[in-house]
Amino acid sequence: MQPDLRLDQQLCFALYAASRATTSTYRTALADIGLTYPQYLVMLTLWEQDGVTVSELGERLHLDSGTLSPLLGRLEAGGLVSRSRSAQDARLVRVSLTPAGSALRADAEAVHCALLERIDMEPEELLTLRTLARKLIDSIEANSE
Repeated sequence: MQPDLRLDQQLCFALYAASRATTSTYRTALADIGLTYPQYLVMLTLWEQDGVTVSELGERLHLDSGTLSPLLGRLEAGGLVSRSRSAQDARLVRVSLTPAGSALRADAEAVHCALLERIDMEPEELLTLRTLARKLIDSIEANSE
């Protein structure tokens, strides 16, 4: 069987276009609360579990330290997070929310709710889509080792 190389038949293109549309929508809404989309992802992680190490953040967000360090620097300069070396192991740098970073969560919740209203999909469809996307990530990561 010949592979179907038409653009609209490519999973990679559908994922790429969906990702661009999603991040573009978030980018506009997040600008109102002073965050970029990557900064929002860092903040989501910290609102879920404060005080994680930089390496834990990188692993969770699938980002290398070269990408994550400047991102954290901007969040720190904006007064939303602080970084500190671990007393037990100076190689570990912990990232913690500041009071301003914690307070920003309420604004982010409002942004999230407003954006969900713009997506014309049922909650079950969104759950299925997220589950399948995670399955795809896990499959690709498992087969690339």
